[in-house]
Amino acid sequence: MKELFLEIKNKSSEERAQTSKRFFKTGKGQYGEGDEFLGLTVPDCRDIAKKFINIELKDVKMHLESKNHEERLVAFLILVEQFKKADSNGKEKIYAFYMKNKGFANNWDLVDLTADKIVGEWLIDKDKKILFDLASSDKLWDKRIAIVSTYAFIKRGKFDDTLKISEILLKDKHDLIHKACGWMLREVGKRDIAVLERFLKKHYKNMPRTMLRYAIERFDEKKRKSYLRGEI
Repeated sequence: MKELFLEIKNKSSEERAQTSKRFFKTGKGQYGEGDEFLGLTVPDCRDIAKKFINIELKDVKMHLESKNHEERLVAFLILVEQFKKADSNGKEKIYAFYMKNKGFANNWDLVDLTADKIVGEWLIDKDKKILFDLASSDKLWDKRIAIVSTYAFIKRGKFDDTLKISEILLKDKHDLIHKACGWMLREVGKRDIAVLERFLKKHYKNMPRTMLRYAIERFDEKKRKSYLRGEI
């Protein structure tokens, strides 16, 4: 839609765009290599998404295919807004559309701002096999979708899938997966510290350091240092 793109262009900032290109690692060989930025803030993108909530999925798809990062983000945020308001049939359609087009969620913010709100929410009372398939993928962003989607379960006091997927990803090599798992484990700990500590005592000596640091971030300094030194 031309109107949506004009809204995005009107909020653009070359200075922010250059900062974003560095922040999201768009250099050669980096995880966001080649991504283009217009320099919008996340609140800007949310506001535009809410304004264009009623556009059709074919138009969302057009914006998902954009070379511009924030345009893709707006398109994904439109899906989030549509999912919130949809009935069960509508939610299923949006979930299926998201999964079909998840390849356009090719940076961590695109995943983190949407996966739990669509994929996780849809799977709350359904078979979670798809998340385990994604966790076993060789694609970085599939794996991040898998673990971040479980945030929807965590918020409801359901932790098993987060723990199981974190176990699958313990040997993953990418720092962005370590961070995402550590973040979700920390969220588990906010709600049930005993569940988190049981997981940590089983795995902390073999966990990637970044994952461990994120998971224990809320612990007091003494306990945190004990985990980091391997003295629990």
